[in-house]
Amino acid sequence: MTYFTPDFLNFFADLRENNDRDWFKSQKKRYETAVKKPFEQLIASLIERMQIEDPTLLVTTKDCIFRIHRDTRFSKDKTPYKLHASAAINRGGKKDHTQPGIYIQASDDSFGIFSGNYRPDTKGLRAIREEIISNMDEFQALLEDKNFKAKFGTIQGEKNKRIAKEFREAAEQQPLLFHKQFYYAHEMSAETLLRDDLVDFVMEYYHASRPMSAFLSRAAAKIL
Repeated sequence: MTYFTPDFLNFFADLRENNDRDWFKSQKKRYETAVKKPFEQLIASLIERMQIEDPTLLVTTKDCIFRIHRDTRFSKDKTPYKLHASAAINRGGKKDHTQPGIYIQASDDSFGIFSGNYRPDTKGLRAIREEIISNMDEFQALLEDKNFKAKFGTIQGEKNKRIAKEFREAAEQQPLLFHKQFYYAHEMSAETLLRDDLVDFVMEYYHASRPMSAFLSRAAAKIL
């Protein structure tokens, strides 16, 4: 099934040049037809497929899809709209930053599939580090998994220059302990969105992410 037409890409290219409320209002019907509805259909299909493998994933598209409107209250950039469509499919939906799932971001210049823990809080970060230290061999095996490496490469994210004393010795063996973000991603051509096997394609990345995501989820569960 093909979810998107080329006008999905064209809409965001045009929005990039006309990011104001008057233009968006004049293009509202086009946005609904080319962007909002097909994106909702894609996310609904992905939720349905993921629920087969994870019956605890009790979310709806509304729980997962982010608004296109930007929060400009604390930003110098006052443009009102995001230049992409995005959704976080996990057990808690878009408001839950503790449970790894799949994050999708689609625009005219790229299509990205992300997973992992993007911004753990202080307790969550400590729990992840402790889980890694307690299971160094398991964590290394997950990093070296052929499917994970082929789809995502490795764990990405910002790093701390210094970490707590009790983690330093282990960090000599596993430098990823310096990370304060633990996510993995693959970004590709925007034209990927026009594939007729898009759901199957995304699910391949979901499957590749699941073992590492389960490891990170295990750490998160210990602080709940």
